[in-house]
Amino acid sequence: MKHPDPLVIGIAGGSGSGKTTVAQEILNRVGPDRIAFLQHDSYYKDLSGLPPTQRAEINFDHPNSLETELLIEHIGSLRDGKPVEVPIYDFSTDSRTSQTFTVAPRPVILVEGILIFTEAALRELFDVKIFVDTDADLRFIRRLQRDLAERGRTTEAVIKQYKATVRPMHLEFVEPSKRYADVIIPEGGFNSAALDMVVARIDVLLK
Repeated sequence: MKHPDPLVIGIAGGSGSGKTTVAQEILNRVGPDRIAFLQHDSYYKDLSGLPPTQRAEINFDHPNSLETELLIEHIGSLRDGKPVEVPIYDFSTDSRTSQTFTVAPRPVILVEGILIFTEAALRELFDVKIFVDTDADLRFIRRLQRDLAERGRTTEAVIKQYKATVRPMHLEFVEPSKRYADVIIPEGGFNSAALDMVVARIDVLLK
């Protein structure tokens, strides 16, 4: 018997917009046993071979910093019913670890990332495209809190990176990609009405 094609959903939005919260809400409501979850952040290129001075100059908010081809390959494998080995990235050292984690095929493939709507080849794989739209000041505060708590950064380093690359790349790549979205969710995971509609739509599509 041929299995029905998985439903592929993309969630994009600026850094700190609440994409992960929306993804987590969908996981909780639809059921993690029905969803294969991939994060674009896992696919950053390994910079361990570069000296620290060169590594510090890499623009992590530009599409070229990510191995999107591997993500596309993994989505294809999951659609074909094959499990994939997803890289584990260490943001404190800007390098991939030697470990991976297995993602098994599921009826829904959920992909989350800042830049997933900027690449045409990746964008075309999504059946549903969701953009999480949050004010810039809230996004910066959330990014600052996350980088201090989870990525071992200093306040000065976060502010410097935000001004140098995060904000310019958001304006150049992320914000324009909003026009490709099927659904725009203001205020991310705090917008329960929008999430209710999205989850209901997913349930209908799965049936």
